[in-house]
Amino acid sequence: MSKLKIKTKGSAKKRFKVTKSGKILRHRNNVGHNTGFKKSSHMRRLKREVEVPKEIEDKVKRSIGLKG
Repeated sequence: MSKLKIKTKGSAKKRFKVTKSGKILRHRNNVGHNTGFKKSSHMRRLKREVEVPKEIEDKVKRSIGLKG
């Protein structure tokens, strides 16, 4: 039986970034619209990328194509 290649999910490719050390980063939500009333300090905090929790890290790695 031949070994099939794992396809990368396009949606995951756009949403996650892998660092050199292997951490997976994601964007926070609530930054897309309705930002006029949010404080600038809140917006700065939301614009930072945050690490993906360990519970879903395997799922994300599989969808990115890092894990078989």
